[in-house]
Amino acid sequence: MSVEDFEELVERAPRELRNRLEFLGGRLCIRHGPLDVEEFEELAEAAPETVRLEYVNGKVVVKAMPDGKHTSIFMWLLRQCMHQRPDLDLAPERGVKAEAYRKGRARTDGFLAPVNHFVEDGEWSAPDGTLMAVEITSHDRDTDQRDRVDKPVGYAGAAIPVYLLIDRDNCTTVVYSEPKDGRYQQAVSYPWGVTVPLPAPVGITLDTEQLKQFAD
Repeated sequence: MSVEDFEELVERAPRELRNRLEFLGGRLCIRHGPLDVEEFEELAEAAPETVRLEYVNGKVVVKAMPDGKHTSIFMWLLRQCMHQRPDLDLAPERGVKAEAYRKGRARTDGFLAPVNHFVEDGEWSAPDGTLMAVEITSHDRDTDQRDRVDKPVGYAGAAIPVYLLIDRDNCTTVVYSEPKDGRYQQAVSYPWGVTVPLPAPVGITLDTEQLKQFAD
């Protein structure tokens, strides 16, 4: 997040929240205790397009904007999903009510559900009836905590059947499945280049050989 983005966020934020926003060490911080979900949603709605806010583990975090390789990886996944499961939509950058009791707000890189599942939704979709959440790591300092630690807990807590993590740092594809009691019971890591089975209810097999061309 740049200083300019922070200043624009403050300018757009609801008046009662402006004096609670700080920019320290390149990070957005909240003064006087954490925001509640309703306050976060007000702030997120007011944010400029260049600032993608999430509410993860009780904290407001800024999700990095995707670069070209990030976008290409998503399109690779979208093509495979459309070819194998034309009855499903892989919605890009879809907001979801995550975590236990749906008190988190995550912006997925992809959210898989039956065709037209999201047609009546607002900015934040309930997880009911969805099949898979997808994250593609970005090269920012928060990706380790956000994508590898907090998101598996948040998506499992929302009982999303499968969480697919495409990890650009490690050149791996990690498949989390079988959510129970707020944790995924299975987490299997595959190196790029092998065939990756996505378990039920997704039922898609990924040929990840093409991912090698996106290695940094």
